[in-house]
Order: sequence, then C-alpha cells, then structure tokens
Amino acid sequence: MHSVGSSLAFGLKPKMRARKGQLARCWLFGIALFVLQTFALDIAESQELRINTLKQITFHKMNYSFKEFYCLDELLHKESRWNYKAKNPKSSAFGLFQMIGNKEQDPIKQIDKGLRYIEHRYSGSACKALAHHKLKGWY
Repeated sequence: MHSVGSSLAFGLKPKMRARKGQLARCWLFGIALFVLQTFALDIAESQELRINTLKQITFHKMNYSFKEFYCLDELLHKESRWNYKAKNPKSSAFGLFQMIGNKEQDPIKQIDKGLRYIEHRYSGSACKALAHHKLKGWY
C-alpha cells in the first residue's frame, strides 16, 4: 500500500503545486491592493489633518473666540478652501486669505498677515469681514 499511496501522491503533486501557485498569486495581489488602498487613505487623511492643524493654529491665534473663528472659517472656506497654495486666476491674490500681492508660502505667516489685515481693516472682527464679503464679494 505504501507504494500505491506514494505513486498517487506523486501524481497529484504537479496539480497541487499549480494550485498553491495560484493561491500565492491571489494573496500577493490582495496584499498589493490593501497596501495601495491604505497608502491612498493615508494621503487623504494627512491632507485633512493639515487643514485641521491650520484651523487649530488660527483658533489659538484668535484667542479661542468661537464666534469670530466660525466667521473666519466661513470666510476662508469661500476664499481658499483653507488651501495655503490657492491662486486666484483673475488677480495676484494668493494663499489662505487671498491677499493681493501676497507671495508668502508659509501658511503660519499667511495666518499672521491675514489676521493683522482683519485687525487693521475690520477692527479685529472676522464677522465684520465676512459681512463685508457677503455684501461686496470681497473683503
């Protein structure tokens, strides 16, 4: 019986090897898809985290004023969608606050400049700047 069983085992071996090869390829393909999807999610999450980080920094610089921050959040969403690299194709406006002639690449410095502008022009009130924007289309 030993010889019959071993001959059957040897007869199935090439088929089993082919089946194992197919399974291995399926596993590798599945792992590759998982890694690619995970990497793509990490990129999306990291971009969202950057926006949230900019919002947190801005909120801190506004002395944690919820009312004023909500107005500024709406204003900056309209102006740049919180994209510190946003460019206006119709003017030289650039950055988070879409300030004319702004060439500053650093988003933290853009926040400082934008808040100083609102302080100077609208007595520090982002809600006044937003109200002006709603009336005129600019602030």
